[in-house]
Amino acid sequence: MSSISPRIAYETFVRDAAPVVAALSAMSRAVDASGLEKPLTELLKIRASQINGCAFCIQYHLNIARDKAVPRTKLDLVAAWHEAPAFFSERERAALAYTEALSAKLHEGVSDALYQQVAQQFPGEQMAFLTAAVANINAWNRIAVALRFAPPVRDEAS
Repeated sequence: MSSISPRIAYETFVRDAAPVVAALSAMSRAVDASGLEKPLTELLKIRASQINGCAFCIQYHLNIARDKAVPRTKLDLVAAWHEAPAFFSERERAALAYTEALSAKLHEGVSDALYQQVAQQFPGEQMAFLTAAVANINAWNRIAVALRFAPPVRDEAS
């Protein structure tokens, strides 16, 4: 059995690539300031991170989602949201479908039907910010997977 160990620590990346971290953080702050609901953006970040196999980002965004009081049932079922539509709003389902299209299936593109479905739920500039949110987490996923950042440990008692 092989063991996976970090290639560099997250903190080292933050120090060594400070301008990259600043740019990605600025993008995240712009999405947060756009008015998109933080619980929604955390769900899509978790889903993209599951697709991309990024343990660091899954744990990081689960921690934030818990702090933002995202219901436990949604966190438990986000990987299988297709099979649990009663737990996710139409808006959440559209965002999750779009996240999947922009993550695992990007080579297939986004169908016109999916784009129209998502655009109905995210009108005007919301579509641009939703797209940026998914692009940003995919960038972080690729960085964290390549460098094998260790998932952040959180004391469950806190």
